[in-house]
Amino acid sequence: MVAQDTARTATVAAECVAADASLVRAFDLLGKRWTGVLLGTLRSGPVGFRALARAVPGISDSVLSDRLGELTEAGLVTRRVAEGPPVSVKYTLTEAGRALLPALEQIRRWAERHLSTRGVENSAMPAAELRQAHPR
Repeated sequence: MVAQDTARTATVAAECVAADASLVRAFDLLGKRWTGVLLGTLRSGPVGFRALARAVPGISDSVLSDRLGELTEAGLVTRRVAEGPPVSVKYTLTEAGRALLPALEQIRRWAERHLSTRGVENSAMPAAELRQAHPR
C-alpha cells in the first residue's frame, strides 16, 4: 500500500509544471500589499501623494512612498514635479501601468464574487461608487 501511494505521489509530482518565470516576475512586484490597489486608484489620472494617502485607507506614508518608488522604477508610474510655489508632485500611470487595468478589473470582479467581506474592515469605496467617482 505504501509503495502504491509513493508511486502515485511521484506521478502527480512529475505532472506538476514549473512556475512560470513571467508570473514570478510579475508577482514579485504586484504581489506586494497595496500595489494593485494603488494602480487601480491611479486609473483616473494624475494624483498627488496626499490624495493617494486619503484614497487608500490603511496605507502608511512610508509604505505609500515605497510602493510609488517601486512602481516608478518598474516603469508603471511616472512621477512629475511641478515647480511652485508650492512645489507639487503628481503620480500617473504609464502605458505599461494602464495595460494592467483590465487585469485589475477582472481581479476586482473575481473578489466580489468569491471573497467574503465578513470580518474585513475596509473603508474603501464600493465598486459602483468608485466607478462614478473616477469614470474612465
